[in-house]
Amino acid sequence: MTDEEIALHLAAAAASGELASAPGYGQPLPEDEGWDATPEALRMPFKILKNAGYAPPDLALFHERSSLRAALAEAQAEPERSVLQARLSELEQALALRLESLRRNASL
Repeated sequence: MTDEEIALHLAAAAASGELASAPGYGQPLPEDEGWDATPEALRMPFKILKNAGYAPPDLALFHERSSLRAALAEAQAEPERSVLQARLSELEQALALRLESLRRNASL
């Protein structure tokens, strides 16, 4: 579909009142959580991934960190706690470096 065809369809929908009945018509789009904290060059690619039902690959690291924190909170034995704490520290360092790289380069 070309831009002109899309414009014609939108104009027809607006003229028929179809657009006015849409939820949120005339209201600003809701702002995505974390939009301002995302480097500008990555905002649109991340939004496209999110709208398509995919998450940035780095998100798995945050989920892993959450799991490690929960496991650490439940761990009773000191050897297990030490292993979990070491894994958590390594993961948090990797996350910090990755986030800093994204901030500086705004690229994956």
